[in-house]
Amino acid sequence: MTRPDLSDDAAVARYRAELRLVGRNQRLAGFALVILGAVGVWVAGYAGAAGPAVQWAGYAALAFGWALMLAAIFLRTRYHRRRMREADHG
Repeated sequence: MTRPDLSDDAAVARYRAELRLVGRNQRLAGFALVILGAVGVWVAGYAGAAGPAVQWAGYAALAFGWALMLAAIFLRTRYHRRRMREADHG
């Protein structure tokens, strides 16, 4: 990979847009799971006999959603570090 050109504001904006695309699917899926998990935990009090199962599923969705969001952050950081390394090692 080549080092990004950060010489002017337009180039910086292009690189930021490029970085936003890295891990985007994982980040969006994680966000959706966090929202669904929070709703599931909230609705568990109204679910009657199914309440404990709904609550468990909500907490599982919260955990998996946060794990996906952290994975997306890791992917973006790793991508940025690779891009910022000098490409001409010989």
